[in-house]
Amino acid sequence: MLEHLTQLLADVDGAWATAIGGVDGLLVEGHTQTGEDLNLLVAEHAGLLRAAQHAYTHTLTGGDTRELYLRGERLSVYLQPINPNFFILIALDARSNLGQARLYGRAAARKLEAFL
Repeated sequence: MLEHLTQLLADVDGAWATAIGGVDGLLVEGHTQTGEDLNLLVAEHAGLLRAAQHAYTHTLTGGDTRELYLRGERLSVYLQPINPNFFILIALDARSNLGQARLYGRAAARKLEAFL
């Protein structure tokens, strides 16, 4: 799994971390170019993903959440669900390419689904 995360980091311009997280908030595997705490990134974003999934499937009847992108002043994160229990997290900087994150994130999710 680490091989796929390392390749994902190389493929996405502006990405500085990639991880596989569980919707329970636990880090499964991760790779970063910085010293950032991937456990914290996964835990916090798992909660946001769960909230979005609940809102879309129950409150808004919008169907399953297919992706989630959050952009703050100093942090942007793209989440791609792998299956109902796991997701890919890609942390991005200000010069990031969201299109690459979406394209390569989906491809990585399909490959990683076999492991999870």
